[in-house]
Amino acid sequence: MIVRIVKMTFREEAVPDFLENFHQHKAQIRSFPGCERLLLLNDVNQSNVYFTYSWWQGEEDLEAYRHSDLFKGVWAFTKQLFADKPQAWSTQEIEALR
Repeated sequence: MIVRIVKMTFREEAVPDFLENFHQHKAQIRSFPGCERLLLLNDVNQSNVYFTYSWWQGEEDLEAYRHSDLFKGVWAFTKQLFADKPQAWSTQEIEALR
């Protein structure tokens, strides 16, 4: 299982556009083959900083998504809204306590 974490800092006035675009595409992203879960988080101290966490069955599934028309369209729109360079990590779960 791959957990993809993306940190995005938006221009303040662009946050509503980001949220609208995310809500329009979240079901498509979540139903993309290999995507097990999708989570959107907002920093409690910086209202213009958001994180997406997405769980993928394997690295090949994540890469297929990253090369898809869906991702290319969403990312082309989203990157115009940034106030700072986004950061992204592909991680593997080692241990989970629930």
